Formats: sequence, C-alpha cells, structure tokens
Amino acid sequence: MNAANGAAVVVGVDGSPSSLRAVGLAAAEAARRDRPLRVVHGFIWPLLRVPLGPAAGAPPGAGLRQQAEQLVADAVAEAEKAAPDVRVTGEIIDGEAAAVLVGESPTAALVVVGDRGLGGFATLVLGSVAVQVAAYADCPVLVARGATRPGGPVAVGVDGSALSRAAVEFAAEAAAARGVALRAVHAYRHPASAGPGDMQPLVYDEDRLRGEEQRVLADSLAGLGERWPQVPVEAQVVRRRPVAALTDASRDAQLLVVGGRGHGEFTGLLLGSVSHAVLHRADCPVAVVRAPA
Repeated sequence: MNAANGAAVVVGVDGSPSSLRAVGLAAAEAARRDRPLRVVHGFIWPLLRVPLGPAAGAPPGAGLRQQAEQLVADAVAEAEKAAPDVRVTGEIIDGEAAAVLVGESPTAALVVVGDRGLGGFATLVLGSVAVQVAAYADCPVLVARGATRPGGPVAVGVDGSALSRAAVEFAAEAAAARGVALRAVHAYRHPASAGPGDMQPLVYDEDRLRGEEQRVLADSLAGLGERWPQVPVEAQVVRRRPVAALTDASRDAQLLVVGGRGHGEFTGLLLGSVSHAVLHRADCPVAVVRAPA
C-alpha cells in the first residue's frame, strides 16, 4: 500500500450507478484510513475535438463541460453525505478514464472504480476501465461490485507469492479497520501426471501434499497475529481451483483481496488470470494488490 503522508483515496466517476456505488465505497475507505478523498472524472471529449460548451439556444448546463462539472459536484455531495468528516475534493481531468485514474495512482493510497460505467456493453460483467486500472495502477485498486455485507469477513487469496503476502497485509489492515475476521484461503489442485508427455497418473501422498499446502498458508500468515492481534484469522486450505474457491469465499464476505499475479503465472502478465477471473465473478467488492507493501 502507498503509505505516503496525505495520500488520498481516489475514486473515478462518470455518472453511472456503478460509479455512484464506488463513491460510497471510497468515502467509507477514506474515513477508515483518515485520508482525504479525491473525486475524479476523466473528460475524454477534448481529445475528440468536439464542442464542449452548450449549443446556441441550449439551456444553461447543457454543454459537455458543464455536464461533467455537475456530475462531479453531485458525486462530491454524495461523498460528503456518506462521510461528513472526510475532506472531499473534485476534479475534471482531460483524458480517457482509465488513463486518468492510472495517472493518479502513483500518489494515491487507493483507487476505487465501479465495475461497469456508462458506455459499456450491457452484457459485460466487468467494464474495460476497471480491468485496465486494476492491471496498470501503481497502488491497490478497489472495484465496487457484488453485495454489501458490513458484518462479513474480509477474505484474501493466498498462494505463497510475494504479491499474495502483500495482499494478506492489505486484507489484515482492512479487517482491523472494519472490526471483522480475516479469512485466508489457499486453494490447490492434485498433480495430474508425472510430467510433460506422461499421461500416467502421478502417485503422491495425499497427507503429505496437504501438509505442504498447509505450510504454504502458514508461512504467508506468519507474524500476522503480532502485527494485527485484534484480527481473528480463519485459515482455509481447500482442494479446488483457486477461482472457484475465491468466488465461493466472496459470497458471504464484505471484501475479497487478491494479489495482481500469483505463483505459476507469466511474469509479463500485468494482471494474473486468477485475479482477472475473480474480478468478473466475485459477489462482493474486490481489492487488487499489484505491488508488495
């Protein structure tokens, strides 16, 4: 997490219902973290060289720039209502939405986006802006999606990688701020064969394999009780595909945290296959942690 003094929580808005949900989520995060909140709108129209002011004879506020100013003002008012003690500012920044939010991320504590904004295809489960910001941001990204469950635990996916350990720290801090338990989920699968080109079933010791996977989880949680003694930890080792296990964990959680890329994924991937799939399927807000704390 970016822990720079004064770093704000940043939320992207476009006037869609999804972005308004993101504003409420971002306001709550800013209040928990005692940080200011920046409401940002990526204003793409100047790049397309279209008229920004109202047409001749149009009513006041009809121009594209005026409409953008109004939606930012509405979002700021919504945030102030949700978190009266948080300092909220709003800004219109010329540029495409994802690029603008990624540009904000190096100095942000957290970037919050809706799962699907205006202009997206209705059949899409997750919008392109959310995917791009989660893939490229230099700070954790919180995607507003699924159900709101204030009493649910914070769930986190663990695979032993450096990013999953960073995700565990982020999740523990989130659980402490909410006063709820942390559910750490480590999913594994049985080896399918002895190696490439060998279709014979691999003989292995089930108890030994499970013991090794339990050690992976234990190592990832080592020292957590000292750093966050107030957070109850539920450790789960399950023999399942990671995406299915984390999707199930999201069904009663208030937040699901994943690393941006895990073990076994290509180092060139900006967003791993598991985190990408979870963003599409989770039934609660999802935080993606892309850099070790």
